[in-house]
Amino acid sequence: MSGNDPKQKQINIELDEKTAEGVYSNLAIINHSVSEFVVDFISLMPGAPKAKVKSRIVLTPQHAKKFLKALSENVNRFEKAHGTIKDYEQPPIPINFGPSGEA
Repeated sequence: MSGNDPKQKQINIELDEKTAEGVYSNLAIINHSVSEFVVDFISLMPGAPKAKVKSRIVLTPQHAKKFLKALSENVNRFEKAHGTIKDYEQPPIPINFGPSGEA
């Protein structure tokens, strides 16, 4: 954002300590309806029998599109500075971490 636009308003954003720590996620599930996008961030650990949603973000379609654009621009800037991010093939969901036992 440039400071040249007199119509632009400044927003004071607060970040408490707990939120500033962040939440680790290595899986995101995205669903949508006509009025919203729901993104569930999940931490999936190898060998664990189940995973838990760590955070859920609900966006309007317009904000989802703005988020997509902002994320894409940031990934492009990251790759220009640090090189291409490798996209490893992921197993399909649900992930099977090993043989299932029978009694």
